[in-house]
Amino acid sequence: MGKKNKNKLKHKSHLSFRLNVVFFVVFLLFAGIILQLGVVQILNGEEAQDEIDRTENTTTSIPVPRGEFYDRYGRVVVDNQPLYSITYTPPKGVQPHDKLQLAEEISKYIDMDYEEKLTDRDLKEYFFLKNEEEVTARIEDEDTSDLDNGEVYQLQLDSITKEEISNYDNQTKEIIAIKKELDKAYTLAPHVLKNADISEKEYSTVAEHLAELPGINVTSDWERTYPFDSTFRSYIGSITSKEQGVPRDQLDYFMSLDYSRNDRVGTSGLEEQYEDVLRGTKEKVQYETDKNNKVVNSKVIREGERGKDLVLTIDMELQEKVNKIVQEELADAIHKAPGQNRHLDNAIAVVSNPNTGEILAISGQTYNRNPEEGESRFTDTSHQALYNSYMPGSVVKGATVLTGLHEGAVTPGTWINDRPITIGGSQKGSYTSNIGSVNDIQALQQSSNVYMYFLAMYLGGEHSNQYNMNSLSLKNGTFDTFKFNFNQLGLGVKTGIDFPYEGIGVAGQPTNPGHILDFSIGQFSSYTPMQLNQYVSTIANGGNRIRPRLVKSIHEPSLSGELGPIYKDYSPQVLNQIEMDDSYIKRVQEGFRQVAQTNRGTASHIFSKKPYSKYRMAVKTGTAQSFKAVFDENGERTTYDNLLNKTLVGYAPSDNPEIAFSIVAPYLGENATSTFDISNKIGARIGEAYFELKEERAEKGITENNTEKETEE
Repeated sequence: MGKKNKNKLKHKSHLSFRLNVVFFVVFLLFAGIILQLGVVQILNGEEAQDEIDRTENTTTSIPVPRGEFYDRYGRVVVDNQPLYSITYTPPKGVQPHDKLQLAEEISKYIDMDYEEKLTDRDLKEYFFLKNEEEVTARIEDEDTSDLDNGEVYQLQLDSITKEEISNYDNQTKEIIAIKKELDKAYTLAPHVLKNADISEKEYSTVAEHLAELPGINVTSDWERTYPFDSTFRSYIGSITSKEQGVPRDQLDYFMSLDYSRNDRVGTSGLEEQYEDVLRGTKEKVQYETDKNNKVVNSKVIREGERGKDLVLTIDMELQEKVNKIVQEELADAIHKAPGQNRHLDNAIAVVSNPNTGEILAISGQTYNRNPEEGESRFTDTSHQALYNSYMPGSVVKGATVLTGLHEGAVTPGTWINDRPITIGGSQKGSYTSNIGSVNDIQALQQSSNVYMYFLAMYLGGEHSNQYNMNSLSLKNGTFDTFKFNFNQLGLGVKTGIDFPYEGIGVAGQPTNPGHILDFSIGQFSSYTPMQLNQYVSTIANGGNRIRPRLVKSIHEPSLSGELGPIYKDYSPQVLNQIEMDDSYIKRVQEGFRQVAQTNRGTASHIFSKKPYSKYRMAVKTGTAQSFKAVFDENGERTTYDNLLNKTLVGYAPSDNPEIAFSIVAPYLGENATSTFDISNKIGARIGEAYFELKEERAEKGITENNTEKETEE
């Protein structure tokens, strides 16, 4: 019995030992696994992560066409013309030799222009790829230890001589041009290889051989077209070409917004101002690549949508008529007085709806006295309406009268005798001497300078009513009071128009009281035609300074060829209401009406006569002494004095305004009296053109966004 117990104990002891051995081995195995994981994680983690990264999904974005432009009546102003397109989407890890081989293959099927594209570097890079071992051997004796790969490569290219690249035939140059275009593409991002002058044969031939052309695809592209040619182009603006891509100085900004380097973007005008809606939504494609960088799968994770469409406030039919009117009156003034008007070469007009701020037409035309063969007599320089400022003359007297009435310098019906005044031996008077006694309304009607001078003196605390003074002293702050009130009306401040740039004119700083008198008649500070338009619109609508607009609404893209649903509609935006009594505004409105519609009005000889009288316009004329600075090719400046700016602001009808206009014709000769009505004629003809179009459309039943519908008989 004792022997059996001993054997049992011995057997249990052996079993425990074996189990311990097994447990120990298992422990060692787990320890080894943990150790290996640690080695992979700590020592080889970066390499392992690289391997994972190489097999990750990669997302790329495919550009879509930009939004289109329409005028307020639904006419297409900017369109996208579809084009045949051959694209290249390089896979990951593609090498220069691969691209060269692809270029050689696709050159069999397409023609590529190379005449202006190839540089010596392009030719040398081709030579290097064809003779890599030979070129590499040329610099073996050079010390390149301190050079990076780019510097070594440049050294290799420098070793290639001019003679070695001078005898390539046309076929080879075409291959080099294709290779150069392929090099512009970014990994997994479609790049347009060719989209101009692609024949149906080229397109179909490439499509048939896509299996032999890795990364090549046939698709469609677009380019901007302009049905109205150059009309309104300076405000439409420009976009970059696919070669230019994103502006380099703004690369980081655009890349942060999901742009690609070769995307076309707006760089000026409305194309730039509304870039965020015109660009559209790119299609996003996810590519799955294996560890050899080959695409094994792809799927669309976001459908693309072309850019949203803009409906402009512009009436393109009226715009064309305004352009023609400005051209004809400008040419007529130059032809009638070629000597006196030798410095007159442009005129500007802005037409708006004073109740909404919508710009209906905006024109600037420059006359080319010596056009080259094939060159037009006129150049569209409509940007002047926003960029250039001019001395306005008497058109600002409405602001002067409002300032005087509001500040209590004069009261409604204050009478002042208009005859020349002398200050320190210098005489100042009205353009028409000795007008006689006038009140605030008549001072506008007959454009009395002397009334404005006394108003300015009263504002500055000078109430002596002297016409002959040794000196003049005005209280501090007089000019600031003038500026504040002028600013309320839009003079001397930005209008807020939806455009990338606008000038604010030149605001002088008076050094003597006489400058303040000059300011009161528009002979000191200068303003842009757009500022003048906002100013007269504020008077026309009863005191609301409204932000001018070039875009009326934004619409979702549509596949039907018609405008899609409204994405954003712009309502009139009142920037400020002038702090002046309504009765004062009505007095200025009456003064403007009398300028055009009564016998003694300075513009009545045109506006009160047929056919213009029936449109009941209200205007204010202006003549400003000016000078013109001209710079030659060496930067030398020549100044021409004794010139005049002829200006006009107005609206119609006077009792219920629908349009407001501002006209500037700068640098007429001081003695060119036969052409002094250039701005008046432009304004009168614009009013007539607007109302004639309105009548024609009413007869045909044409409404905004519908140019074809006619009333049923």
